[in-house]
Amino acid sequence: MDTRELKSIIEGVLYIWGEPLSIGSLSEVLEIDKDTIIEIMEEMINEFNYNRRGLQIIQIKDSYQLCTRSEHYEYIKKLVVQKNSKGLSNAALETLSIISYKQPITRVEIESIRGVKCDKSINTLIEKGLVEEKGRLDRTGKPIIYGTTDNFLKHFGLKDISELPKLKELKDIDLDENNTD
Repeated sequence: MDTRELKSIIEGVLYIWGEPLSIGSLSEVLEIDKDTIIEIMEEMINEFNYNRRGLQIIQIKDSYQLCTRSEHYEYIKKLVVQKNSKGLSNAALETLSIISYKQPITRVEIESIRGVKCDKSINTLIEKGLVEEKGRLDRTGKPIIYGTTDNFLKHFGLKDISELPKLKELKDIDLDENNTD
């Protein structure tokens, strides 16, 4: 492998890894000696800095990490805030309702109730901290079971899940609203 290809592989590995990766691990993965890794990493750090790229490689003890430049923090922060401040889609709200009333529940059970796939909705709810994996069922495939979090209770002003309105109460509210038209 030439140096250019090694740099490309290292950049990809550091990007995917997302955390500091030791010289030893890089040496093992790339099957080259540690001194060569150190030399290549120094070159890459200089190249990233010289070209003023949006990413940089930093050294933390005997490890390296690919991360964004600290001077771009304000711009990245705006994006993260925008992403986290977005509300939930109707699909995510429906999925959250099912999980909150039927927990613990598997993805397949949720999809059976909704009639459509719900992977994206579940992932969104996990990202927002409203739902979490509660474990796995002890049956074929060991499916993940989901339930609501303490953050869910806090967000909806509940002390515990038993304070959710009963489904019959919700149906009565819906019927009352329909009768006023």
